[in-house]
Amino acid sequence: MSARAFIAASLLILNTRGVGAVESADWPTYLGDRANSHYSALKQINTRNVNKLQIAWTYSAGGARPDGRSQIQCNPLIIDGVLCGTSPQSVLFALDAATGKELWRFNPLRGGGDHQALGVNRGVVYWADGADRRILYSAGQYLHAVNAGDGKIISSFGAEGRVNLKDGLGRNASQLYVIATTPGIVFRDLIIMGSRVAEGPGPSAPGHIRAYNIRSGQIVWTFHTIPHPGEVGYETWPRDAWKSIGGANCWAGMALDEKRGIVFVPTGSAAFDFWGGNRLGQNLFANCLLALDAATGKRIWHYQFVHHDIWDRDPPAPPNLLTVKRNGKSVDAVAQVTKSGHVFVFNRETGEPLFPIEERVVPPSDLQGESAWPTQPIPTKPAPFARQVFSADEITDVSPESHKAALEKFVKLRPHAPFMPPSREGTIIFPGFDGGA
Repeated sequence: MSARAFIAASLLILNTRGVGAVESADWPTYLGDRANSHYSALKQINTRNVNKLQIAWTYSAGGARPDGRSQIQCNPLIIDGVLCGTSPQSVLFALDAATGKELWRFNPLRGGGDHQALGVNRGVVYWADGADRRILYSAGQYLHAVNAGDGKIISSFGAEGRVNLKDGLGRNASQLYVIATTPGIVFRDLIIMGSRVAEGPGPSAPGHIRAYNIRSGQIVWTFHTIPHPGEVGYETWPRDAWKSIGGANCWAGMALDEKRGIVFVPTGSAAFDFWGGNRLGQNLFANCLLALDAATGKRIWHYQFVHHDIWDRDPPAPPNLLTVKRNGKSVDAVAQVTKSGHVFVFNRETGEPLFPIEERVVPPSDLQGESAWPTQPIPTKPAPFARQVFSADEITDVSPESHKAALEKFVKLRPHAPFMPPSREGTIIFPGFDGGA
C-alpha cells in the first residue's frame, strides 16, 4: 500500500438504489469489542453490493514522512457518529464520521519534540461516566487522557493529563525503552496496560502489567511478569533476575471477560530474544497467557506456550473469547494463536485445555552457557494453520541462480526441526519471526 493511502482515513458509502437508511452502530472498542471479535453486525454493506462502494470523503491526517514510509496502524473508534484515530505522528484526531470534517486534534508533543520517537499507535480507548467522556491513548512513554468532546487534556489525570509508563516498574527505567503501541483495556474505572520494551542483548525494562485509575492516573495494581522474591514463578529464574532481566511484556493486546471480571493477557518473550544463558530456567511468566482478576491483578491461572524462549516465539496477537460446543454443552473459551501457527484453546474460568496438548522433546542447545528447555507444548487439535518444517524441496526455484544461492546456504545449516536452537552454523527459523499468525 502506498504512503498516500496510509495517511488518509477514508469512508466508503454505497451509491446504489434501494438501499435503506444507514444503520447506527458504534465501534467503541479496539478490534470491535473486548472479546476481540473484529465483528460488526451492520448489514447495509454485504457481499452482493460491496463492489459498488465509492469514496464519499477523504481526510488527510498529515504528518507524512519525506521518505514515503509513513503508516497508520490505528484501528479507529466510532462513538456516537464521531471517528477517533491517530495520524502517522501519533496525533489524536476526531472527525464527523459522516462528512470527514475535523472536530479537533491533540498533539502529544505539547512542547515540541521528535514525533518519530513516539513509535506507532494501534488504537485508542474510550471511557465514559455520565458527562465525563475520555479518550486514553499512549504516545511514546506517556499515557494521555483527553476530553472526548473537545480534545483538551484532562489535567486531573496523572501529571497534567498524562502518566509516565516508565514509572512504577520496580526499578529505574528512566533510561530504558518503554512505550505502548497497543491500547490498554477498560474494566470499570481501570485501564489495564501492557507495554513494548527493548528485546536486544542490552538493558531492558520488565513488562509488568499495570492497572491505572482512569480518573486519577494512579497505579491501582501491578502484576510482576518477572516474579519478585516470594511470588509464584520466582523459582523459574535465576535468583536476581527480577532486578535486571527485561521483557515478558504484553505488546499484542488483551481480552476481557467483563461478566467474570477476568482479563486475558498474552506476554512476550524475555530479553534477549535469542540467547538466555543469563536467565536459565523455565522463565515464568514470559510467553504465557495470563488470566488475571481484572479488579485486583491477582493471577487466576496461566499457561506457558514456550519454555525458556530463545526463538522470539511470543504470542503475536491478542486472545479471542469464544464459545465452543463440547459433548453437547457450551463452554466459554479463550483462544490464543501463536507465531508457530498453532491455536491453543482453554476454558476461560479454569484454564483447562479444551484439546490435548503434548509436551514434545526438542533439540538441545550447544551454545556455551545456554540450556534450552528439553520439551515444548504442542496442541494436538486444531491442526496448525502454517507449515512447520522447511526442507530442501521448498527452496526457491524462481531462477536457477537463486536456487543455487539458497541451496548453498541451506546445506551448511542444521536440518530444520521445530524449536531447533540458535547455533554457530546458523539456524532456520520457520515460520519466520513474524510468525504464522
